[in-house]
Amino acid sequence: MENSRSCKSCQKHTIGSDDTTGNPVCLSCGTLQDYDNYDAQIGGISGPTGTQVRTGTAGSGTVYNYNETKIYNAQKEIEDLMYQLGFSSLKSSEVKDMVVKVTDGEYGQGRWFTVLIGACACIVMRIDGKPLAIVTVANIVCCDIYELGRMIYRVVDFLDLKLPEFDIVDSFEHYIRNAPSFSEVSEDLIGRMLKQGVFLVQCLVKWYVTTGRRPLPVVAAVLVFVAQLNQVVVVIEDVANELQVAVVTCRLRYKELLERLVKVARGLPWGEDVTVKNIMKHATFVIQYMELKSMSKNRNKNKNFEDVGFDLDYLIDDCLSNGNDYALDADDTVNDSQYFTMDHSKRLSIEGPNRFQISQECLAMIYSKMKDEMHVHESTHSKDNSIRKRKRGYGMLSYTDWWKGESEMSKKLLVKQIVEKDVGLSVMPPSFDSGCLAYERRKEKIKAAKYRIHKTMYPSDASSIDTIDVGSLEHVNAGKRRKRKMKCDVDWEDFIIETLLLHQVEEVEIEKGYYKTLMDLHVFNY
Repeated sequence: MENSRSCKSCQKHTIGSDDTTGNPVCLSCGTLQDYDNYDAQIGGISGPTGTQVRTGTAGSGTVYNYNETKIYNAQKEIEDLMYQLGFSSLKSSEVKDMVVKVTDGEYGQGRWFTVLIGACACIVMRIDGKPLAIVTVANIVCCDIYELGRMIYRVVDFLDLKLPEFDIVDSFEHYIRNAPSFSEVSEDLIGRMLKQGVFLVQCLVKWYVTTGRRPLPVVAAVLVFVAQLNQVVVVIEDVANELQVAVVTCRLRYKELLERLVKVARGLPWGEDVTVKNIMKHATFVIQYMELKSMSKNRNKNKNFEDVGFDLDYLIDDCLSNGNDYALDADDTVNDSQYFTMDHSKRLSIEGPNRFQISQECLAMIYSKMKDEMHVHESTHSKDNSIRKRKRGYGMLSYTDWWKGESEMSKKLLVKQIVEKDVGLSVMPPSFDSGCLAYERRKEKIKAAKYRIHKTMYPSDASSIDTIDVGSLEHVNAGKRRKRKMKCDVDWEDFIIETLLLHQVEEVEIEKGYYKTLMDLHVFNY
């Protein structure tokens, strides 16, 4: 169809439309004319489709709108994070359902949504009773543990959930089976170490070592200890990195474990010689002693031998018979005579064992001492039938000699059952002991402050007040002068105590240590 407009090249009025593109073209010379077929679209965001851009598209190559794209990206992010955490499809769907419930099906995007996914993952695993460290999730979602913890608290509060307590026994079992440091250990040894570790973990619960502390450093300390107990080479730094906890904290918990075992060893005849440095030499006997104590049902000091689980007739007859096959070194007999004193003029009668009362501590001592001082025959199936050498020094007896694993403490128990068990040591929580020491320290400071006040107010009568031991005053302030010696024996706490005493504050109130409250009430409240 010809147009009235003239061609810009030949000036002829032979302008028509191209059959393919629809653009104006000269039919005489074929020159493409200026574009003039623009069709303006009016109608707003929901109007008809434009010439080059389709209404509502979210980018090149897609026909999804904004909401659909947001949901798609959110679900993809959830799947990626669940894959990094190693969640199954069932757990992933539970996390997705919790996210949908929290966001009312709108999902989200940005940093807060990523933290929300990590929080929901922690909650789902906690509800299911599976160990999942917050530190692990925080590293994957790229946030700190405090931000993740706040998000967990908000989700739990929004959904009105009640999470179970952290199970340190399940956590220990999880890490001993999955930690790379124990990947090359045989399954039988892992099972044996698991029972020993559960026993020690529950002992630490009874000794309040886990109270108010982060549980994973305790798990790391027990992992390292049972590994050394079974002669498995591990490094505490590697275990701490695998559990993603601070190495310094793990060392502190490991030291606390050794200190508790040293206190338990005080019940053994040679317990006074046991220290933190040589506790590993005596660890097998100490744990065996704890296991025997935990299996005892009667808590009285004088117990019948039947409560312990040994055949006393066989034990005494085998140890004291002249024809036994065991041999003692002469020097060992002399050195260990301090532990055993026998009157050979008196014959020990075992005809009436029911008349024989023996304490569990003595029986454990006898049994452990015999194990330590005598050679033990190897199994009858051994080819050479050689006698096993005694493992003096740092070496430890084989597990078949000392570890039975028959105690209930080797199984998962409730906290109430753990507290009722006797493992040879009953202690108060460390925070309580620290509070008692701080209370005594404040009493000494009050006494010293009263002495200084009296000496200042009555110089001539300073000798009338009770003399205070200078050594005790130095002990009071010793903690404040760790690196350099102070020129005076008073510090800020002494000045506050003096001020409160001058304002007639009761000593009982000062001993509690609430200095700021007392200063507000009695000094600044005028």
